[in-house]
Amino acid sequence: MNEITKENILKILSNVIEPDLKNSIVGLGLVRDIYIEGNIISFSVKISSPTLASKKVVRDACMESLFQALGKDIKLDINMQALPGFKDRAPEHRSILQGVKHVIAIASGKGGVGKSTVAANLAVALHQSGARVGLLDADIYGPSMPLMFSLVNRKPITVAVNGRNLLEPIVSHGVGILSIGFFAEASQAVPWRGPMVSKALIQLFQDADWGSLDYLLVDLPPGTGDIHLTLVDKIPLTGVIVVSTPQEVALADARKGIDMFKMPMFNVPVIGLIENMAYYIPEGNPDKKDYIFGKDGAKKLAEEMNVPLLGQIPLITRIREAGDIGAPAALNENTIEGKIFNDLARYVIECVKKLSSISSKEKVEV
Repeated sequence: MNEITKENILKILSNVIEPDLKNSIVGLGLVRDIYIEGNIISFSVKISSPTLASKKVVRDACMESLFQALGKDIKLDINMQALPGFKDRAPEHRSILQGVKHVIAIASGKGGVGKSTVAANLAVALHQSGARVGLLDADIYGPSMPLMFSLVNRKPITVAVNGRNLLEPIVSHGVGILSIGFFAEASQAVPWRGPMVSKALIQLFQDADWGSLDYLLVDLPPGTGDIHLTLVDKIPLTGVIVVSTPQEVALADARKGIDMFKMPMFNVPVIGLIENMAYYIPEGNPDKKDYIFGKDGAKKLAEEMNVPLLGQIPLITRIREAGDIGAPAALNENTIEGKIFNDLARYVIECVKKLSSISSKEKVEV
């Protein structure tokens, strides 16, 4: 019979697997507050599911392992507790995206503001900063990433991971990418109803081998629809970045989008606002700025909504051309546009760190 020590108890319990997280309760750091008095052993175990059935499965497994190793004379007091909701969990305590530190949604109130262009370039710039980056093209009705990363007609392969066949993101310019566009012809419309869209989105998260990432960017469709509701409900978002152009018709919708994410039922932190097409820079005259859509509209909205203005991206022909040939402008840091996107990435990293620091202080300790 093993000696009754804290070290031995942890060694014995390391064989108990958390049913949802598929890993050792000791390895996940879910066994806490071990107290030994004679043959009485008490400790607490946190588990993913709050149901009585799940608690019983883990409790019975703990008792059987300890009785077998330490003998039937011991007395056990096991306090079963549920982990916090997925938004307040460490990545390793999630049932999906366990290797992803930050999931960031890229949203816009309306179409045509360059949201996907911003998402593609931000992903590349984050990678160039040294981060591990994934990009999920969740714009089900108008996927853009296959074109913007020169992946048209490419199909992801499946890989075996822990007994499951998972989609492997396709890597382009250092960014792992999955898009609904990989599963349809480039010219094919995708006339899906809401429930089908939501199911497809979740599959791109949970049936894919995203691996270890610092950032997973999610390029959302415009507006505030089923995909947004599903994402907030099912995925542990770090926060959202909203993209708008300076004119009032776009700002009105951006305002609605920010309001939606701030609603108590969503409570998704707004990392910041990006003003795209902030001004026009004519070819050959980099010092000239034409404010063809109005000046500082998104900057004023950011101040009004009390969110950071992450950057103002000019309307430059080369940004559009780079996206059309599948080589995002952020790749070239020596150009005006390349520097802007890479500066944007550095500011986003800074804002996410600050947000995570605030969030960690508010979370209940696991």
